[in-house]
Amino acid sequence: METLRYYERRGLLPAPQRAPSGHRVYDEETVRFLRAIKEAQAVGFTLTEIAEYLRAARRATSPSEALRVRMAAKIDEIDMRIGALRRMREELARVVGCACLSLDHCTCGAAYLARRGNEPQTRPSLLHVTNGESAGNTLRQTGIGGAVLPWQDTLHEGPVPAVPRPQLLKARAAFLAACGWGSRRAIFGSLERRDRQLVDALRDRLQVVLWFEHDLYDQLQLLDVLALAQDAGATPELIVVGTFPGKASFAGLGELTASELETLWPARRQATPATLEVAAAAWAALRVREPTALAEAASRESDELPFLAPALRRLLEEFPAPANGLSGTERRALQAIASGADTPAAAFVVAQRLEDAPFLGDTWFYRTLSQLGQGEGRLIESADALPLPPPPPLGDAHLFVHLRLRLTAAGERTLAGEADRVDLLGADRWIGGARITRENLWRWDPARAQLVPPSGVSSR
Repeated sequence: METLRYYERRGLLPAPQRAPSGHRVYDEETVRFLRAIKEAQAVGFTLTEIAEYLRAARRATSPSEALRVRMAAKIDEIDMRIGALRRMREELARVVGCACLSLDHCTCGAAYLARRGNEPQTRPSLLHVTNGESAGNTLRQTGIGGAVLPWQDTLHEGPVPAVPRPQLLKARAAFLAACGWGSRRAIFGSLERRDRQLVDALRDRLQVVLWFEHDLYDQLQLLDVLALAQDAGATPELIVVGTFPGKASFAGLGELTASELETLWPARRQATPATLEVAAAAWAALRVREPTALAEAASRESDELPFLAPALRRLLEEFPAPANGLSGTERRALQAIASGADTPAAAFVVAQRLEDAPFLGDTWFYRTLSQLGQGEGRLIESADALPLPPPPPLGDAHLFVHLRLRLTAAGERTLAGEADRVDLLGADRWIGGARITRENLWRWDPARAQLVPPSGVSSR
């Protein structure tokens, strides 16, 4: 009652009619209006702002320029809140699948939040490190025991420079935040905590078992973990697979059941010093400014890490091709759309089938589509001949996934080798430690399996 009277005094509500008894009588319109006020307050509007907006709305004239500026700023704030809520929803959707039995030592996001950010009170004797929450949650359901640490980072995207570890994590956090995955500070804190959990376990000589696959996403993460293990002077155990019995199109650990994962446990092997040397050398090659060392690493087969060389060769395909300037992912995306896959979701499925070892998540694939769908020289556009909107998580995921796509004339020419993607759209992309721009345009010739250096740079 006091709130209603306060709103009347502020001019938000008109004075209500009264019953013969003297009681105020409020109609359904007033109830709806009160709900609208509460919703506006929930997203950050003050009562003063609401009152000012109402006065402007009640006048037939346009609002003042000052009010328009403030309202535009408020729209920006609301968009930021929507993005933050969407990311929080996605995070909750991931962590609710956690099957951990105790919050005391679990490393999952739910347990960390439940402990209010505190480290585990007791440390398990076994730590599993794997490529993400999908396989991680299944590992928690096995009878093997121990804690699970997902090593979530898409190292095939964004900068991976040869700088000290804190600066590397800051560079990764800045890139991932710019892609919409959360605030820079929160991501940096998560990466720091992840590193600390691994290094502490290694230095304390706990049993650390690495569960990874054969594809590019996993192999780069494996290099990262093994390089840290070498720095810590420890040798973890490895379970690295490219096939699984009974699964002709094995896509990864995340598709296996708990009982199927348990069958891999006896096959684990100790990483040798030679394994760590190979990993550390490849990790260093990935991070240098010129990709020549990366190309050399991709040419060396290794019994210690048999899936590494093919994965690095796939990474080299992300450099622009000499014939059309397309990366391997971009070429497959255009091929998928040209074959009739007319939505981002359909194109992702077709492009995955074109990979020898699928490594790309759908959200990162949508980012590639969005980049190809910008500007006057765009290679893809909507069925309405419009540029593509921002991809999720920066944009509306439902809207983006169901867009109708088509190649532009420029896209058709580029796919046919009659135009160059770099000429049409420019270039600014990190691949490991190399930043590819018009001025530093390294290309990869997949037919000849060799780098093509920028003009003025001699090849080795």
